[in-house]
Amino acid sequence: MPICEIFGSISPTVPQTLNSGEDISVYMVFSCAFLLLLRLWKFYRPPHEHCLLGKGAPVASELALEYLLLLRNNHLASSFNTTSENSTKENDQYLVERPSVLGSNLPEAKIPVKGQIPGTSSPTQPVFIDSFPKFKAWYCQHKACIASTLSGLVRGNPVHQIADRLLNMMYRKTSKGGTLVSTPGASTSSSLTSSSGSIGEEASLRPLLPAWDILGAVPFVVDAVLTACAHGRLLPRELTTGLRDLVDFLPASLAAIVSYFTAEVTRGVWKPASMNGTDWPSPAANLQNIEAEIKEVLAATGVHVPSLMVGGNAPATLPLPLAALVSLTITFKLDKASEFLHGVAGPALESTAAGRPWPSTPIVAALWAQKVRRWHDYIVFFSSRTVFKQDKHAVVQLLRSCFAAALGSSNSLMSKLTVHGGVGALLGHGFRSHLAPGAARGLSTMGMNEQCGQTGKSAYRLKSCQLSLATAMAKVKQASTLGASLLCVTGGSGLVQMLYQETLPTWFLSGNGTKPRIGSNLSILEGYAIAHFSILCGACAWGINNSSLSKKRAQIINYHLEFMVSALQEKISVGCEHATWRTYVLGFLSMMITCAPNWISDVNLETLRKLATGLRRWREPELALALLEGGGRTAMSAAAEFVMSF
Repeated sequence: MPICEIFGSISPTVPQTLNSGEDISVYMVFSCAFLLLLRLWKFYRPPHEHCLLGKGAPVASELALEYLLLLRNNHLASSFNTTSENSTKENDQYLVERPSVLGSNLPEAKIPVKGQIPGTSSPTQPVFIDSFPKFKAWYCQHKACIASTLSGLVRGNPVHQIADRLLNMMYRKTSKGGTLVSTPGASTSSSLTSSSGSIGEEASLRPLLPAWDILGAVPFVVDAVLTACAHGRLLPRELTTGLRDLVDFLPASLAAIVSYFTAEVTRGVWKPASMNGTDWPSPAANLQNIEAEIKEVLAATGVHVPSLMVGGNAPATLPLPLAALVSLTITFKLDKASEFLHGVAGPALESTAAGRPWPSTPIVAALWAQKVRRWHDYIVFFSSRTVFKQDKHAVVQLLRSCFAAALGSSNSLMSKLTVHGGVGALLGHGFRSHLAPGAARGLSTMGMNEQCGQTGKSAYRLKSCQLSLATAMAKVKQASTLGASLLCVTGGSGLVQMLYQETLPTWFLSGNGTKPRIGSNLSILEGYAIAHFSILCGACAWGINNSSLSKKRAQIINYHLEFMVSALQEKISVGCEHATWRTYVLGFLSMMITCAPNWISDVNLETLRKLATGLRRWREPELALALLEGGGRTAMSAAAEFVMSF
């Protein structure tokens, strides 16, 4: 961030040539630092994922730059507090006194001389985005671009003038007397030059301005050229060439281009572009092969989906912004100098295509497979994972395969999995998978209800296999552990929060645990499986000790226990078997007392009282008393009253 702030504020000069023969400039230094930061930030996530999990979910904060800065500050504060004074004294010879940076009034701090960047703060000082005004201005513009369409640019505005100069640079050879592109508010004579451009004219058209000023104008430039292309004033090939010239001029502009295109794709207001090989590149040469291989990969994990083939002979289509983005990315060279471009454009293209209806992903995959044949296997595997974002039935089948592979509870399914590689296929080993992250990692929020259900259903399948109760209980623990692992790995704390606040209450109220005429042992196994699953999910997401997540954990646990209280007081009626519900409540509270006692101290006293009263009605006084004792000092009077009431 300091490198971006400093070098992005400097007007470019003549590039310097290194001993290796490589040219280095202010723009190049800024672009490398800026694009690396964006890769760490993972800003390429589609905008709709910022609110994917609904209210209360922390996904938006986890995708924000502020969240990364908070993690960085907390980590350094923790590390600094644990550093001994002796080690500090030993390193004093390598340190010098420097004032803190960027105009902040922080006290003087010691930082290493080696690798020191002028104007930067101590590594032990907290860093906030407000300390970087130029970066903050771009970041606010980036978020505004996601939130709504571009507006407010008026003629004479400095950003408007820079945008016009960029358009002149990008399309100096295509206009030749005619106006093709204009920014909002521009006159018909100011958008493009009519000169074919000599080398001198070409250099004079380049706006040698600080990188931050150029980045601020890029979204308006991209909006202008995409609008011109949509209305037929600019050919698709000219659009791609112009954008590529812009990226060559300032590589960091790729970030603004990606930000604009991904946001516009999710809005769905642009007409589709025909990938016919004339206007836009065509995937026809290998599209059917890509789709056939995707089905083969899915079959290896026990997942069978309807035909993925594009119907008829109609050419494939993509939303116009996505077509422009993929056309731009396939023009990048595959050399080391372009790695930082691929590191930003590649994930953005993948996630954007995955968020669009089928067959957007196979089309993008086919185009890239044509360009880079050695990436063919990875491209196919990534494309197969996107099926699970769009097809709930595929998620259900994949989860069944995961549980069957772990428990060996379905001979027919296991035999099919064995043919295709067994558990290894689920983890991404086997068929062309040396670069694949595994199909099991393609799970999303779509499969959470099924994970909960599969954990409970495992109890029925295991008991129906004539296993002893002890063996069945061990298998149930294995199934619930698998379910918790899948949920936490694929969704993190956001999905666990949804599990406690929405999924579990809905699951019990709707009667998803109900089975006709089942034995009590089976109901007990099911209830215990869900309880063990829930406790493990919470422990993985928030921990069992006091931590920075304790406050958030307390809110969610209180919410879930209040749901239990409502059911115990018969204010609401659960739809599952009573034995299942009873075992779940007793199992959850017992495991919370023995495995996560710190959770109890965060529960409201009144909630603990009501839970103890409900447990006494169920003739579980020992568990009720243990629950009150876990409440600590604040619950001592409630525990005494409970004992005296007998």
